[in-house]
Amino acid sequence: MRTDLFQGHDYFNMDDLLTEEQKLIRDAARAWVKQEVSPIIEEAAEKQVFPKHLLPGLGAIGAFGPYIPEEYGGAGLDQISYGLIMQELERCDSGLRSTASVQSSLVMYPIWKYGSEAQKMKFLPKLATGEWIGCFGLTEPDHGSNPGGMITSYVEDGDDVILNGAKMWISNSPFAQIAVVWAKNEAGRIHGLIVERGMEGFTTPTMKGKWSLRASDTGELIFDNVRVPKSNILPEKSGLGAPLGCLDSARFGIAWGAIGAALDCYDTALRYSKERIQFGKPIAAFQLQQKKLAEMITEITKAQLLTFRLGQLRNEGRATTAQISMAKRNNVDMAITIAREARQMLGAMGIMNEYPIMRHMMNLESVITYEGTHDIHLLITGMDITGENAFK
Repeated sequence: MRTDLFQGHDYFNMDDLLTEEQKLIRDAARAWVKQEVSPIIEEAAEKQVFPKHLLPGLGAIGAFGPYIPEEYGGAGLDQISYGLIMQELERCDSGLRSTASVQSSLVMYPIWKYGSEAQKMKFLPKLATGEWIGCFGLTEPDHGSNPGGMITSYVEDGDDVILNGAKMWISNSPFAQIAVVWAKNEAGRIHGLIVERGMEGFTTPTMKGKWSLRASDTGELIFDNVRVPKSNILPEKSGLGAPLGCLDSARFGIAWGAIGAALDCYDTALRYSKERIQFGKPIAAFQLQQKKLAEMITEITKAQLLTFRLGQLRNEGRATTAQISMAKRNNVDMAITIAREARQMLGAMGIMNEYPIMRHMMNLESVITYEGTHDIHLLITGMDITGENAFK
């Protein structure tokens, strides 16, 4: 069982920019991760199981909807606090952060922003504690980067709607109590619906065979004439902009989380380089290894500065979709590059589960693809700076 020795790396004194509350929140999340998750995460990844016993603890540290107002069971924290929690979770494992990110940004966020008061009071408090877990149904087998082409749809039938279709690559779906599902009505307009476990015709088969995010449960959502009350339709926003607004929140969390994965790989490589002796001295004394480590901490620091400023803009309600895309793309690319370099520094030991690097590498191959691929985010920036749409 690996001992988690991580203490943090703050080359540009970023802590000076944080409030005392933000530092306490981060440190509490770090302490919980070290005690409860780090000792079991390698085994969970090997067995491809999500450790569900962690859910109440995630709720207790505020990882589920930390920015949701207290009246709905949230902690009422700011966006930087949310980011710091995501960073600490992904410092341990991207799958762990995915579970919390989906719950916060893709389930609780749309209910809070687009839901009725009755929906907020019914669902948010139980989601905040982890008593209930939710999932987000947007991606379909044939519609990933083009979600507007979805074919999942519903027709009205009295006080209900009848929902048909399928969603794929859905984190948390195998054990979720609810799913926030995006589907087209008879006029072709996209709406969000809250589909509850136990509704006839609603199934959530688990997807197996993943080499990435193995400590996170991924599945499908199948709707076979599922009868959903109209009272479960999110009333305050429709159209493709509604789910994309949720993705902005999730991508913001990913931008912070990826820094955590990078920090863990850097920390591991730095420690190893000081202990591993070759040619009579630690490999940290060789120029090429110092070059790798110096570049790692430089890129991490740049990402920290970028993401902190993005958090300030989110707090002020001024962050744009394109700015969030840039941060998500940059930080995940940074993290996966550092993971690969760190793996090389450890040589053959880099592929062993005694160290977390190979698991981070595999996880980040998913993170660089989901919630907007690396290339799609590039085109979002390109469209923003040129005014030209390269998607069509």
